Amino acid sequence: MGALALPALESFGLPKGQGGAGFRLADGTPKRLVCIGNSFGFHAPHFFPEQAGLIDSLPKALTPLQRHLKRMTVFSNLDHGVKGGHFAVHSFLSGVKQSQAASMPNGNLSLDQRAAEVLGSQTRFPSLVIGSENGLHGGCQMSWTRSGVRVPPIEGPRELFRKLYLQDDQKNQKIFRQKFDLKKSILDATLEDAKSLSKDLTGRDRDKLDEYFTSIREVERKIHQREKWQSIEKPKPSTDEPVNKNLVEDIPVLYQLIGLALETDSTRIASFEMAGAQFKTGLLGLKNGYHAYSHHGKKQENIDALLTLEQYQTKCFANFLDQLANTKSVEGNSLLDETTMLFGSGMGNGNAHTNSDLPILVAGNGYQTGKHQILPSSKSKRVPLSNLYLSILQDMGIEDDVFAHSNGTLTF
Repeated sequence: MGALALPALESFGLPKGQGGAGFRLADGTPKRLVCIGNSFGFHAPHFFPEQAGLIDSLPKALTPLQRHLKRMTVFSNLDHGVKGGHFAVHSFLSGVKQSQAASMPNGNLSLDQRAAEVLGSQTRFPSLVIGSENGLHGGCQMSWTRSGVRVPPIEGPRELFRKLYLQDDQKNQKIFRQKFDLKKSILDATLEDAKSLSKDLTGRDRDKLDEYFTSIREVERKIHQREKWQSIEKPKPSTDEPVNKNLVEDIPVLYQLIGLALETDSTRIASFEMAGAQFKTGLLGLKNGYHAYSHHGKKQENIDALLTLEQYQTKCFANFLDQLANTKSVEGNSLLDETTMLFGSGMGNGNAHTNSDLPILVAGNGYQTGKHQILPSSKSKRVPLSNLYLSILQDMGIEDDVFAHSNGTLTF
């Protein structure tokens, strides 16, 4: 039988460790979060409106979003203060490079996974992470647990469809139940061992052991949650199983399936990274690869090609917003009214490989302003992107007071 390691306790001469914290659940109307990431960023003149305040005219890359103008907010001068080009893009949702995660209290925990920690138990899937495993520098690397583990993505429409709708056969259900029983027995044994130590501990170590019990109870809660959903049938599909084609043609299908997952309340948290290296740009009438166009060298023909790629992505995103706006939730609202939609990239300037001034657009719940918010650009007054993320978490009812490098919330 396996065993779980106890926390490091000073009473036994062991090094100091870090304990977990209890998580409080949000109440009221369901809140949803969808995070969309692009590996190569957007050409700044294509993405950012010229003036602050109400947007009169959308820049070229955002023109497909014209009908949703009043449902969104564009932010300028937000970033995480990280450097590294393509190797720092994976900090988009976490605010922390993986190489620096050990120095942070919560590692490089990403926005979507923090939301899933608190809200994920309310649905069959705590979160859905969608992306390619074959992109630049290792594929989809947008979602991270607090222990620094990358959440592996669901790669294509077919795999996402099967996860959402295919029922497990009786043999698999029996195997799952056996695994649950084994995990529970390991937890029970570990808790008994830990409790037998408590009489010999210092006050500080008792506090640490209490934190450990809290984390064990969280594991138990997740096991019970998975058991519950294992006995409940998945929803019936309202569409046929799709065939994987290529990223360009798959993007609209993946968006449709994410929308259906929200509609059936299979999940309330989803993230989707469009790994640009997998774009078949020829389907959009282009000759070179996405990565090559992102390094446009200020050549107009390359910038024009880049705009074609960017407009295709915002067109697909606009159609996704249509789907959510036209779908009613159980509460009678549109799904878009109950969903915060983050759209952007961890790459600021693909041509120069910089990770500053990230393209950030937020639509849906709480961000329906039709405005361009320009934050201070001076180094002394700069606002971390993590402030926006902390605001998003608090809007979802998650009572955190810090996220990554935040120094407050973002009000506008």
